[in-house]
Amino acid sequence: MTKNARIKEIPVKKKQGILDLVGLAKNNKTLMIVSIKNLPSSQFQAIKKKLRENATIKVAKKSIMERAIDSIEKGTIKNFKVYLKEDQAFIFSNLDPFELSAILSKNKSMSRARVGQVVSDEIVIEEGATDLVPGPIISELNGLGLKFSIEDGKISIKEKKIILKPGEIVSEQAASIMSKLDIKPIAVGLEPIVAYDSKEDKIFENIKIDPEKTLTDLKSSYGKALAFAVKIAYACKDTIKFLLGKAKSHELVISKLIKTEPVEGIKEAVEEKAAEIENKKDDQTKSKEEK
Repeated sequence: MTKNARIKEIPVKKKQGILDLVGLAKNNKTLMIVSIKNLPSSQFQAIKKKLRENATIKVAKKSIMERAIDSIEKGTIKNFKVYLKEDQAFIFSNLDPFELSAILSKNKSMSRARVGQVVSDEIVIEEGATDLVPGPIISELNGLGLKFSIEDGKISIKEKKIILKPGEIVSEQAASIMSKLDIKPIAVGLEPIVAYDSKEDKIFENIKIDPEKTLTDLKSSYGKALAFAVKIAYACKDTIKFLLGKAKSHELVISKLIKTEPVEGIKEAVEEKAAEIENKKDDQTKSKEEK
């Protein structure tokens, strides 16, 4: 079967979908694959609306995505097919891939944990009063090892407890308790998987960006670098005021040492040694005169 024959077998609707994806890829700087797994439809639509001015989001079957990539002429993007899986979407934008990833990170929202989900962060039940009344829930609390008491007819958690650690799977019992306590521990949104920069003709992996964590890490690194630079006396506009302050403190210490009275006994020893030298000179003079 020829290539043209295969193309004719593609339904018109699918063929148009492929052409739309190819056109978007050619007219935008960035093509990003994102995961939409476990993302509720309402939240997906809300994110799509927020990104409308900066990006276009398209959801298509894996086979359609593969055909669209095959139809794009540039070479590097052909490697994109290895990243394609189910529950994914394409994002087309003229923003830089990392800038787009940062925007996606900011547009996440908290959601309830579902049974079977793998948690990425530690989940804690904090101590304090709740609106829960005694009943079947008591066995669920005991099952998770939570310490509680009944106060004024309602359950009060007496001690905070970690119920899930990173990498663990949400159990039915844990999901039930979190739902009843209105705990929403799961950050959901469009998860960046890989991005293609058409201007650079490069593919970028590991593009998840957490702006807050990145800023914290930068501040920590700056503090360590500054301390090291001051220690080795590296002069620059960031260290000069610290180096001058350090020099001033050293100058004060040296000044105090210079002004300090001689240590007891040293003065006497110096005077004794001077007298000894003077006596030797006198003895030598007498010896010459006798000769």
